Amino acid sequence: MSQSQQNTILSINSSGRYEGSVTRQVSAKLIEELKAASPTLRVNSRDLAKGLPFIDEQWINANFTDPAEREATQKEKLAFSDSLVEELQAAEKIVIASPVYNFSIPAVLKAWVDLIARARLTFRYTDKGPEGLLKGKKAYLVMASGGVPIESEMDLATKYLKQVLAFVGITDVSVIDATKVDLTTENILSDAEVAEES
Repeated sequence: MSQSQQNTILSINSSGRYEGSVTRQVSAKLIEELKAASPTLRVNSRDLAKGLPFIDEQWINANFTDPAEREATQKEKLAFSDSLVEELQAAEKIVIASPVYNFSIPAVLKAWVDLIARARLTFRYTDKGPEGLLKGKKAYLVMASGGVPIESEMDLATKYLKQVLAFVGITDVSVIDATKVDLTTENILSDAEVAEES
């Protein structure tokens, strides 16, 4: 892991709400605590609610074309996806804040997943099956739902995000139920570590 990775955190917000968003508030406090624990930490923020492109036929064709054989238009089509992958590669820690919409994740977060799940960049196929290439990173999932208990059988969002992260090699994942966090008193980071150990 490079020195830049050791000092970088990627913050991803996906809630369609800004004012009153529980996941935005809790993830912001978590990042404050991470920065307090590591003052040199640099934060790279990506607000998915501002919009992401969905993959289409041109994108898929470009992605499946050997990198050495891609035309200029294909490289341009993949440029934004490349930048998202680079953000992930450069981060030591990732904070993904997501509400649970209709038992799953927001569409913009699914679009992000589609854009970063790149063979040869974030995972590769081997004789033993797919292997994630983003190993050695720590992820925090800040989840909130108005009616579905986080990490219950009905919560498909958290399960899906953990599976996606594991697929690209990120297996050290802490889940924070943002609906149970008291922002005025709780130490989110220590609570997340205790929950992980228990």
